[in-house]
Order: sequence, then structure tokens, then C-alpha cells
Amino acid sequence: MKTLLSSVALATFALSAGAASAADKTLTISVYAFAQDEFKEIVYDPFKEICGCDIVVETGNSVERLAKMEANKASPVIAMAVMSMADALQASRQDLIDDIDFSKLTNYDKLYDIAKDPNKDGKSVGYTFYATSIAYRPDKVTIESWADLLKPELAGRVAFPNVTTNQGPPALYMLGKALGDDGADLTTPIDAVAEHRDDFVTFYVRSSQLTQLMQQEEIWAAPIGRFAWAGFTDMGFPVEWATPKEGQTGGLNVMVLTKGSENQELAMQFMDFWLSTDVQTKLAEALVDSPANKDVVVSDEVANNLTYGAETADSLSLIPSDVMLDKRDAWLEQWNEKVGQ
Repeated sequence: MKTLLSSVALATFALSAGAASAADKTLTISVYAFAQDEFKEIVYDPFKEICGCDIVVETGNSVERLAKMEANKASPVIAMAVMSMADALQASRQDLIDDIDFSKLTNYDKLYDIAKDPNKDGKSVGYTFYATSIAYRPDKVTIESWADLLKPELAGRVAFPNVTTNQGPPALYMLGKALGDDGADLTTPIDAVAEHRDDFVTFYVRSSQLTQLMQQEEIWAAPIGRFAWAGFTDMGFPVEWATPKEGQTGGLNVMVLTKGSENQELAMQFMDFWLSTDVQTKLAEALVDSPANKDVVVSDEVANNLTYGAETADSLSLIPSDVMLDKRDAWLEQWNEKVGQ
């Protein structure tokens, strides 16, 4: 606690004046399901001790939390949520989220440029970015291309993200690129997945599903976001992160404020706490999140397990949110028609 309540944290959050008013308040947040033990230790419990409040954590994937925000639009339950850039833009278009006063986030200027108002609408702030590639068993198979996911020796041993997930469209895009078509309609890769549909163990919706499947040797390879990599590294057998010849794509996860929700000031304090150098460093060292805070410094060993550093941040090619949104219905229609559920 002393580290988290260091002079940086105390000066940054200015919670002393707000702690009394925060007492007996409950902050309800909606987050991804993975690494919740680590988030509890590094983020939730320390903040609760500072603010004198309670935190209720709801989990689910990005699409699920967006749907719940829409269902509860008239009487919001969630004060703060994390989601993909594209889903944040969708929430903005549906008038589900409020403007964020970035001047109240004392850690905002510490963020990489890609994390600062990434959708350029004043309604989200990035807290972690990630590369997307393929986790695989090098003792079972060699991965040199995204197209290797379709090769015969992986039939019945590979998982692929559902098109509705954050990893689905980027993985399909890279597969299409490997097949000679980098068009935004994703027709070529969806057709390829459909042709090999029976060769996939599952079209997963949560990355947490994959560690167990690989542990049980039901799969040998799967496209994943780098944020999920830590779960694959301690399983007692070799697992590697592929560097396909076509390259890697990635994504950015953001924080948003639910429009009309209670305790938005408390939610802003929580967001600022999460973006602090102390907290982002601890999350990085625990291999939970790649830091959006550019002041975070970690060892080479840790960095090798993350999407880390200014050079990486500057070079990461993100699919624009408007492309994701404007093409998503067509992608889903193709997927449902050709791949099925």
C-alpha cells in the first residue's frame, strides 16, 4: 500500500477532500473477465482503501457490456466501463456515454498519443493497447504465417475468435492479408474460415477459454491479444508468440463514463488512479496489461511479454473505429451465413 499511496498517488488523486463524501458510496464498474484476482489486488482494493467506498465489479465481453448499458439507458447501473475503441464509438453514437473532462485526469499527459481521446470525440481514454498475433505450441507446430492456421496439421487443433469479439476482425484481416486480400470487407478470410469450419475446435468469445483448451492439449494454436498472453506462459510446456511474416495488428481498450450515471466524480478518480504510473507499472509487472502510461519502465523480461514502449505505440496499426462499426454488420452477416454459430 505504501507504494500505491506514495507522494505521486496522493498528489495525483487529491482524494482526501473527496473521501468523506465518497464514504458509503458504491462505484459499479464493468470490465473484462480476465485477471480479476490481479485487478482486485492492484487496482480495486487499494482504491477502495483510499476512497472509503465500495466497488461492485461486473464482467463480460465488450459487446455484452455495451448491450447492458443500452438496456439500462433510462436508469444506468454502471458508472464506468472499459471496452474496445469501436464499442466506445458505438456507445457515443447511441448517446450512452458522457464527455470526459480530460483536465481532471492528472495522468492524462503521461499517456501515449494513441491513448489520448482515441476516437476524437472527447468520450474515451485509452488505458492499455495490445498487439494481436498467434499463441502456439512450438513442440507441436510451426507458425510462420497467418495462413498456417488453415494447414492440415492444425486441423482439429486450432481455435479462432468469433467475429463478434475484439480479436475477430483483426485476426480475419490478417488472415485475409496472408491469403492475398487485405480488403475491409473480409470476404476472403471469412470464406476461408467457412471452408475449414470443421477444423476449428471452437470460435471463442472469451480469451479465458483458451488457456484451459491449450492446457488440455485440445488446441495447439489460437489468435489472441497480447493482454491475454500471461495466461499461457505458466502452463508447464512451451508456448510461443508468433511473428508471422504478414505482421501483427492490434487494438486499444478504453475507459468510458456511462451517461447519467451516479458517482461520476468518483468514477473519474478511479480512472485517474488506474492510469497512474504506480498502478500501470504494477499491472505491467504482473503481465496483466500493456501500459498506456509512457512513464512506466519495466525490465526487458517483462517488456518481452507485453506490447510495450514508445516505438511499439507509434508503429501499432489500429483498425479505425468507424471502419469497425460501419463494416461490422456486413461482417456479421457474412459470418452467420457462411460460418454459422
